[in-house]
Amino acid sequence: MAVIGIDLGTTNSLAAVWQQGRSRLIPNALGDVLTPSAVSIDEDGTVLVGEAARQRLVSHPERSAAAFKRAMGTDQTYSLAGRTFTPEELSALVLRQLKQDAEAFLGEPVEEAVVSVPAYFNDRQRAATKRAGQLAGLRVERLVNEPSAAALSCYKPDEGEASFLVFDFGGGTLDVSVVECFDNVVNILAVSGDNALGGNDFDETIAHLFCVENGLDYRGLDRAAQAILLEQAEKCKQALTENPMAVMIVDSPGVKGALSLTGKKLVEHSQKLLERMRTPVARALLDSGLGRGELAGVIPVGGSCKMPLVRQYLAHLLGQRPKQNAQPDTVVALGAGMYAAMKARESNLRDMILTDICPFTLGTNIINRADPARDLMAPIIKRNSALPVSRVQRFCTVSEGQELVEIEVYQGEGMHCDENLKLGKLSVPVPPAKAGQESVDVRFTYDINGILEVEVRSVSTKETVSALLLGQGSGMTEEQARLRMQELADLKIPPRERAANRLLLARAQRLFAETTGPRHNAAVRVLLALDKAIAQQTPEMEMARLRRKIGSLLDDLERAGEEELSGFFADEPEDDLPEGWEGEED
Repeated sequence: MAVIGIDLGTTNSLAAVWQQGRSRLIPNALGDVLTPSAVSIDEDGTVLVGEAARQRLVSHPERSAAAFKRAMGTDQTYSLAGRTFTPEELSALVLRQLKQDAEAFLGEPVEEAVVSVPAYFNDRQRAATKRAGQLAGLRVERLVNEPSAAALSCYKPDEGEASFLVFDFGGGTLDVSVVECFDNVVNILAVSGDNALGGNDFDETIAHLFCVENGLDYRGLDRAAQAILLEQAEKCKQALTENPMAVMIVDSPGVKGALSLTGKKLVEHSQKLLERMRTPVARALLDSGLGRGELAGVIPVGGSCKMPLVRQYLAHLLGQRPKQNAQPDTVVALGAGMYAAMKARESNLRDMILTDICPFTLGTNIINRADPARDLMAPIIKRNSALPVSRVQRFCTVSEGQELVEIEVYQGEGMHCDENLKLGKLSVPVPPAKAGQESVDVRFTYDINGILEVEVRSVSTKETVSALLLGQGSGMTEEQARLRMQELADLKIPPRERAANRLLLARAQRLFAETTGPRHNAAVRVLLALDKAIAQQTPEMEMARLRRKIGSLLDDLERAGEEELSGFFADEPEDDLPEGWEGEED
């Protein structure tokens, strides 16, 4: 039974499988390998995942959600059509869709996956990712860091020994890794990142700039208007990838105006974002012990790396231009597919080794004599330590007659414990004595599977307590997972063969919501035609011809200006769009 690799992204998600000696991307029902990480609940209760759901972010914002990866591991919830979802439950719906696409592609059940996560995800976020897999009906024993997967995919053993910086900049997160490659080994030297920085932040910058120049208050707009602005801002950003200037024009109910944007202007208004990009790059290089002149290359990963200003800024920081990576959107999934094959012990990958490191410092609390109310964190395993790793430190009692030593375990880089993530607490009894006379040995053991074992041993009595505090599972009992899986399974999912119809309907609904005038009227006509064809259960051959016609029409509507559309339907009957459409023969 195949083990697949999954890149669960903020903007798009995709899956890969090892076949015929290489990692292959798995297409979805529409034939695309990129599935937008968006979920929407249709009016009849059907769950839409992917491109149709992304289109409905504009037309049905109260029923749709995206970018929920940024909230993984938090208490944030999303309300869709009156139902409440956690970020991991929405992610589970995306994973379930990828699982079904993989089963259709492979012709066999898929029960296990390796899922990629940002290298800088903490334990809470990683546990949430595993919960999402469990709720999707997948066994996720192994998570792989996204830049590690990218490095694995890009490494070519015949190129010899070299060190690279992997700059993984997606829609919602930034990961930076320094990797050393030699003799079929991909060795991760250091990682850093920002889990709240991505291409979406540039979209928001453009949307806010549009509002400033057109006298609008972005925060005062409703969700539908904000969604329209963000969608148009993303298109403007993408246009700047190929052109020196782009124009953002919005003519929607309540939101009208234009913005002329150049790369230089975007740079001027993105200084804070660029500064945030600089910090993890500098930290990763510093932790790796390499200077920028020792890098053989810079590997850009993620769709946001296509932005010219990002590539130019990287060239400025590192003194060399990023490599022209032909697959920035898919390289992580391809690497995850390779890693899944390595886990399954595929014969032609048995010699490959991918090392990993501890992304955060792990430590325990000690007394802060300058401010007793705020304990300090004493590092035991420092960030970027190679895995597996085991470290032990001795700590003494701090008060007269102390009979119990409590060891709190933290993850993070803050000096004070309250600045870090608390993972748990262990207690061990000690004989009462003068302060400092009794002591305990605290050992942290962190393995390649991300499992942290903490052992506390009294030096005088030899009494020992231990616990697993990281990576031991998804945080859900089997019964909890079973009940929630059943609730999610009760949500209706459209058959794969209807995906194309749903997408056209969602596109037309989006145009209806974001346009006025002739384009708005045209969208109404398309919606009526689609509704009628679907309600009448039009035969598939005829429906395919209608989809081609309507798809072409929607393309024209999205490209054309209002002047070009003024007489677009002059020869068509007003009440029934399909009449007179002969269509070409199949």
